[in-house]
Amino acid sequence: MASNIEVTAATVQRGDIIQLGGNAVRVRDLFQLRQGAKQLVFDSGELLTIHARTRLVAVRMLRRR
Repeated sequence: MASNIEVTAATVQRGDIIQLGGNAVRVRDLFQLRQGAKQLVFDSGELLTIHARTRLVAVRMLRRR
């Protein structure tokens, strides 16, 4: 089951799918930076650095229990 959620640098996770510039990109890896920022690495190899207060909408696959 998939759910649209709002993510920040504190809540983004590997596997989240984020819509950027009309393209859906999946977060492959992420790195903590100074002052709460994070650098996201997408499956495409592209990088995005988000500030601690940046808010994005992502699709997250929810695990069934």
